[in-house]
Amino acid sequence: MERFGSISGYLATGMFAILYYPAYAQRPADEVEISKVRSDTSRQLDLIDIGKELLKIEPPDELDSTGKKVYFSVLPFSTSVPGGGYALITSTTAGFYLGDRKDTYMSRATFTPYWNFGRRFGLPIRSYLWLSQNEWVVSGDTRILKYPQHTWGLGRQYGEDEKLLVDHSYFRLHQRLLKRVGKGFFVGGGYNLDVRMGIDAEDMGRPLQEYTGYPYGTSQDEGTVASGLSFDLLFDTRANSINPMDGNYVNLQFRVNPKFLGSDHSWQSLYVDVRRYHRLSDNPNRQHMIALWSYFWTVFNSRAPYLDLPTIGWDTYNGSGRGFQQSRYRGKSLYYVETEYRRDITRNGLLGFVLFVNANTVSGPRSSLFWSWNPGAGAGLRIKFNKHSGTNIALDMGFSKDHTGVYLSLGEVF
Repeated sequence: MERFGSISGYLATGMFAILYYPAYAQRPADEVEISKVRSDTSRQLDLIDIGKELLKIEPPDELDSTGKKVYFSVLPFSTSVPGGGYALITSTTAGFYLGDRKDTYMSRATFTPYWNFGRRFGLPIRSYLWLSQNEWVVSGDTRILKYPQHTWGLGRQYGEDEKLLVDHSYFRLHQRLLKRVGKGFFVGGGYNLDVRMGIDAEDMGRPLQEYTGYPYGTSQDEGTVASGLSFDLLFDTRANSINPMDGNYVNLQFRVNPKFLGSDHSWQSLYVDVRRYHRLSDNPNRQHMIALWSYFWTVFNSRAPYLDLPTIGWDTYNGSGRGFQQSRYRGKSLYYVETEYRRDITRNGLLGFVLFVNANTVSGPRSSLFWSWNPGAGAGLRIKFNKHSGTNIALDMGFSKDHTGVYLSLGEVF
């Protein structure tokens, strides 16, 4: 395993460099041919078209160039939750334009409430807004959760069957505002608040602090507050973040959580997210591409609360780590890399498929960053729900050494 880890470390380091290079070699946002990355939807078929045909509904008149219309996609489904039982989830994704679509990228908003008809519930609202002529980017992530989750300590501290169920209530408020300062480049900042209440692992017969050996944010029935400001740098040339057809994305966020803003302890974090979308076909009406995603997440002070440490599956849209249980790996530093091949099955774009491989490495007991790797892989089916926003129903199956999972969502994972 150590030999595999060392080889993978060199591969991942090379992948990280590859991801960074094309992000700056691509044409800047002001020069992106928006018509190239927005296909002629009249040649495509989606579930809404099928529904209109079955119900004999006449299509509406053509949209004006301002593109103010909102394209909704809604998907109700049920899934199991940690600790047993099932939860009802309704995922809603909206794509819309806040300016003329000739010079403004598509904005998105998602609302994914869930409830298990008991004490488990969640109200997450996330948005990524492009203002007129792409002059400003406004993003938000607000969540109110009663959220049980398993934990395995830090790094590879515990095996798959040695997990501990931790229940708590969680409130998140992350908001940021960025101004365009160059072709595709944005600079700004934001406010970030994470409040966790009633952290409870006592029912499992072992206190969280004893289980992890980590002293911050692990006391029974207590809570934590992380309140801080962030400085953000952004490079984004994706015309549609719901289903990117071309472009690049680089986001760097440095967050400072001082005690005078309400944090329990002073600590800092760095999050760097890099994505590259490389089309293998010049036909804008066909999906045929390789998508690459990589992020590095680390904290700089040992007093960061345990549940706020870098964790697999806790990126903004909870997309990383297909093939792993959410929160399977946690540490003071985490690096993640994923490659996905996307292709249409039908010429009208109604059906498609993906193949993906990913890997993560985390610091902690029995694991070393960039030397101990946890690989995963899988495949998925895509069904076009709304061709105007590019929203797909994504049904994926991922697997790793100790886990196999099925994932259902609206929109691409990244």
